[in-house]
Amino acid sequence: MRTSIATVSLSGSLTEKLTAASRAGFDGVEIFENDLLASPLTPEEIRARCADLGLSIDLYQPMRDIEAVPAVEFARNLRRARHKFELMHRLGADTVLVCSSVHPLAADDDALAAYHLRQLADLAQEFGIKVAYEALTWGRHVNTYTHAWRIVEAADHPALGTCLDSFHILSRGSDPKGIDDIPGEKIFFLQLADAPLLAMDVLQWSRHYRCFPGQGGFDVAGLVRHVLHTGYDGPLSLEVFNDVFRQADAGPTAVDAHRSLLVLQETVGVTTPPPPVVPTGVAFAELVTPDAEPVSAVLGALGFTRTARHRSKPVDLWQQGEARLLVNTSGTARRNGTALAAIGLESPDPTAAARRAEALLAPVLPRRRAVADAPLDAVAAPDGTELFFCATDRPELPNWRADFADLAHEETTAGPHRIDHLALPQPWHHYDEATLFHRSVLGLHAQESVDVADPYGLMRSRAVTNADGSVRIALSVGAAPTDDTAHAQHIALATDDVVAAARRFREAGGRLLPIPANYYDDLAARHEFADGELETYRELGILYDRDAHGEFRHCYTMTVGRVFFELVQRDGYRGYGAPNAPVRLAAQHTARAVTGG
Repeated sequence: MRTSIATVSLSGSLTEKLTAASRAGFDGVEIFENDLLASPLTPEEIRARCADLGLSIDLYQPMRDIEAVPAVEFARNLRRARHKFELMHRLGADTVLVCSSVHPLAADDDALAAYHLRQLADLAQEFGIKVAYEALTWGRHVNTYTHAWRIVEAADHPALGTCLDSFHILSRGSDPKGIDDIPGEKIFFLQLADAPLLAMDVLQWSRHYRCFPGQGGFDVAGLVRHVLHTGYDGPLSLEVFNDVFRQADAGPTAVDAHRSLLVLQETVGVTTPPPPVVPTGVAFAELVTPDAEPVSAVLGALGFTRTARHRSKPVDLWQQGEARLLVNTSGTARRNGTALAAIGLESPDPTAAARRAEALLAPVLPRRRAVADAPLDAVAAPDGTELFFCATDRPELPNWRADFADLAHEETTAGPHRIDHLALPQPWHHYDEATLFHRSVLGLHAQESVDVADPYGLMRSRAVTNADGSVRIALSVGAAPTDDTAHAQHIALATDDVVAAARRFREAGGRLLPIPANYYDDLAARHEFADGELETYRELGILYDRDAHGEFRHCYTMTVGRVFFELVQRDGYRGYGAPNAPVRLAAQHTARAVTGG
């Protein structure tokens, strides 16, 4: 299907918005009136610019407070409409959005509303324009799509139809089944938006918290199925009011927007892109660092051994059981210290995984490789983390491990044995995008979002996982743009005995994050422990939680650059220790203040 986006959904000037929409692959745009009024371009120049970019102008909006008003006011409205229709003729736009009236003098009179809309449609028809009437959730008298349709049906004019907006329908809890009763040719336009499920004033909800389909809690796909059942053949168009999107770079936002429509079309059965290839494990995590010594010391204390070196690059492989960490000291290493730059994901079919990613606007990254290097494909997540599609030790597929020459080393069996999960703080404006990306491109399941109290704000976190939990990635974001780098990345390492692992780490010279004594006083009040157990946790800085499925014990190393490690003992437990996160965050802030790191 054709795709469109309202210019109000993107940040920047009108020219920047049009360029971003075109580059992201949209077929058309809705021109929001404020964007046009603020543009130095004439309507003819905007029309030519859209044509050059391959964009149609699918809708001009909004026209407000038209119907069911006193006669004098309606006469003014027709004069205003004539000016707007002349403008639309210059733009080359053939459909106008008319919102249900919120005018204080609007009458609760459907017959009058239909009469006024019929007159407006008569005038629009003179200019070759169609009128799409939409029910605003906060409309004075018309606030449901079924009511708006009854008025359109009563007006009975070929140039008058309805506009369906998923936010206005679903935010009220209206049943979209009634859409089936509207003839498809009378649905002049379809606007789509998702939103988190919030209990708040609907106008504020609409104006600040909409998001792209698949990023909120609405069943947008279910609504679209009803619309398609009518025979509607217009574009799928996004109209999203969101404070974050208004401040983010228009280019990535437009790509995220178009990806959401590609996934939506797949969900409703309109298109069949390459199916998701869900990763089955973590092959490796790659750290980049300008100085290998500090991170190597931490890895050594954790029980990792340097087992191999890349044949053509300054990259070392450190391994403990199935946990593999790459330490990269190449010239591309970030200058702000050690950081988690890439994740290798075990894939049943790396080539198919890359095809899926490219179909959803995540192109394979160009890479320099030696002739003998394994042909690994990688894509960039929204935060810039590179995700490699890997096959480890499968003879029929290229093996990244073959790029490394083994080093003499002693095998170790004690300590952490695999990567339990990875935690990636997201730039403020990429959190929703990151969730949709990992769900759609990688086929991971998104768990519920969790709010965590940080001493300097509120942090949101949401984990994405595969079915058996062998891949777990926790995505987090702070409360404001300044929090982009406030929270460190971390790698959680699974161990069967966190107490023994923590002792070995400390005895090898590693530094564990100190946890305040008040935490353990509270822990003693909430849970019963065996004799000496709580004292051991207090000594080593081990935190504890339990859920309906089991127990969770975990502790943290001090941060190196932007990365710290977590030792976790997961005994049936399914979460990530969220109740303990505020304590950990506060302790890390204290440690940074003491060390100046």
